[in-house]
Amino acid sequence: MTVKSMTGYGKGAYEDGQLKLTVELKVVNHRFLDVVIKAPKQFNFAEDALRKAIKGGLVRGHVDVYVNFEDNREVRSEIGCDYELAERYAAMSREIAARTGVVDNLGASELLKMPDVVTVKVADIDEEELLKAMLSACGQAIENLDAMRLREGEAMKADVLAKTTEVEKIVGEIEKLAPDMTAVHREKVRERVQEYLAGVAVDEEKFVNEMAFYADKVAVDEELTRLKSHISHLRSIVDKGGAIGKQLDFVVQEMNREANTTGSKCCDINVANLVVALKSEIEKIREQIQNIE
Repeated sequence: MTVKSMTGYGKGAYEDGQLKLTVELKVVNHRFLDVVIKAPKQFNFAEDALRKAIKGGLVRGHVDVYVNFEDNREVRSEIGCDYELAERYAAMSREIAARTGVVDNLGASELLKMPDVVTVKVADIDEEELLKAMLSACGQAIENLDAMRLREGEAMKADVLAKTTEVEKIVGEIEKLAPDMTAVHREKVRERVQEYLAGVAVDEEKFVNEMAFYADKVAVDEELTRLKSHISHLRSIVDKGGAIGKQLDFVVQEMNREANTTGSKCCDINVANLVVALKSEIEKIREQIQNIE
């Protein structure tokens, strides 16, 4: 199955000659699905339907939704006048002129500017028609967004698998050096013990028992086995596809934990260098999967 990037952009449009509507989707990384809608007030009734449509196409990410609307109908509004209110304004103007002795110069054009004298009523649009237009544009936007996310997702998939192969290679190199690591350390401990004892004979049986106990502490066989298991698990998740970002994140955390444990146990400079390279590649994988849905 396919792998999708979490980030992307998609735009859809609806136009029937009178109504023109566009929906834009911009998605960035987020742990969960977070939808923020910015639309004209007449679309408030449709917000739940829009969220439901987006949730049907996305699993994770912060989504900014922009709805733009143009009403190109020839008759879009009705202009009304409150004549009674206008007459009251005019009567008040005449009364003020009579009481103060000033000239009453209130004209019709000034009356039109008085509060609430003129009313503009925008012609209603059927909500079902608006909803149909919005969902049509949203569906196109999701399709275009998915096309971009699929392209980026396939590139990320290839990159993650390539880095996983590099991790596997480093683990193999550590595995080759691991048996010698304990033997070398045992000889170093023997030399130090003999140096401290200044020629006193060492109880070989006791020394072997102590070294066997210590060897169990510095052995990294279990960590390497678990690392190889995590590598196999990671590949199976990627091959499965879908919304796998959270699963990959968990597996990579476990890989990093095993790498840290291996590093804390190693006493060989060559192994230490390999562990540094191993952790570096795992970190690169971790950064990449933050962008996978």
